[in-house]
Amino acid sequence: MLSIYYGDMPEAIYNPARFFKNSYKDDWITDELSKQMIKDVDKSEVIGARVIDSPVLGGISPRELSGGVKTLIDIYKCPDKVFNASACGDNCAKWLIVLGNRMDITINLRHIMDFGEESFTIKILNTGQTVNSMDEMIPVAGMFVR
Repeated sequence: MLSIYYGDMPEAIYNPARFFKNSYKDDWITDELSKQMIKDVDKSEVIGARVIDSPVLGGISPRELSGGVKTLIDIYKCPDKVFNASACGDNCAKWLIVLGNRMDITINLRHIMDFGEESFTIKILNTGQTVNSMDEMIPVAGMFVR
């Protein structure tokens, strides 16, 4: 399940891109789910562990992926850690739901992310409530973020 803690969370990894830069391994990039996230969010194709074909930049290394994709891969590969997912844009929200459906993950958000119109199951750790739609989530999250 995806669990979210809204607002300041000292134990959260505030800079997921730096964590990624210092921690990722080749197999993080060549994993099928990682490839799908890279393709969807960055519109880029994984050629190999160290080469990704970007339609904008050409051949890039994993270190040049967007902050959003780096954060998603951090969350996926290190589910025992809490990452500041405010580094992600709303285009990453569906992948947070996918990851939460596969495993228990906790993220920190400092804004209200748009998880879309479809139903979902997210636990808000600040209150212990489980929400299933944006209509349910917004009033709860709004109590903790500006």
